[in-house]
Amino acid sequence: MQPARDSGRDSRDPVRPFAGTPSRSLAAALAAGTVLLDGGLAGQLEAQGCDLSDALWSARLLADGPEQIEAAHTAYVRAGAQVLITASYQASFEGFGRRGFGRAEAAALFARSVELARRAAGSVERDVWVAASVGPYGAVTADGAEYRGRYGLSVRELERFHRPRIEALAAARPDALALETVPDSDEAEALLQVAGECGLPVWLSYTVADGKTRAGQPLEEAFGLATGRDQVVAVGVNCCDPADADRAVRTAAEVTGKPVVVYPNSGERWDAGRRRWAGGATFDPRRVRAWRAAGARLVGGCCRVGPDTIAELAALLGTPAANHTEGETEDPATG
Repeated sequence: MQPARDSGRDSRDPVRPFAGTPSRSLAAALAAGTVLLDGGLAGQLEAQGCDLSDALWSARLLADGPEQIEAAHTAYVRAGAQVLITASYQASFEGFGRRGFGRAEAAALFARSVELARRAAGSVERDVWVAASVGPYGAVTADGAEYRGRYGLSVRELERFHRPRIEALAAARPDALALETVPDSDEAEALLQVAGECGLPVWLSYTVADGKTRAGQPLEEAFGLATGRDQVVAVGVNCCDPADADRAVRTAAEVTGKPVVVYPNSGERWDAGRRRWAGGATFDPRRVRAWRAAGARLVGGCCRVGPDTIAELAALLGTPAANHTEGETEDPATG
């Protein structure tokens, strides 16, 4: 695969104007029915020919190929996605600093991640929400630590790491923050504390295995951190095996009483040694029926789940097609 073409723009250059915010809040949409997330951003970027071997992963393209990120977001909107997650998952001031970007330039790249998603959202005449991705500390280290947790850092130290990232994203005015792929309830505590300072709606999404967080904590305990926090509009799981998601959805709903967010991987396994995916996909879009019956209201896919699968989910959910305006298709969850 060839690296994405450099746009020739400085990171401080403004992106052209984008469409306005949706007509209602994400919380209101979740109260009314099921809302469809996008799929794996990295997989779509690779399908477009982008090289993501850099430690910044897809966040590198915020500087080197923003048009590729906008194109990937647009592919999901056209597939029927109602929420776009920004390309900031692996972004950090430290990571951008190692690439020679100063603080102001890095902050502009965080803002650009929101602006690019907002532009793609504006390509259709229906509500599309933009969720700014706040990935875990382990994603930024780029060594697979997001699937282990237990970094050896205190909750306070994790707060200090995440605060400037969340502040930069919040300043760009996304519709929500996606505190996603969290492997450890200690990190969830830190993220919720810092996100609580910005006033934006958030969802909290753990990566899990065998009924526990990746760090080994019981899911009842991990999900319980979101209980009583009005700012948390959904709680659940992502970046996990679809079978693990099945069990976790029920637990999240029972523990918190909140709408559940669920967007697992395809079911293929990442072989870190060979740096490639192995095994077959087990993500069946028809699982959405059981997820919804168990309390899921924010559904989609993560790694290796692409626009075609999101389109299948859109058909099952009855979400508006890409060329329709909001309300032309009734959501069976509410109808």
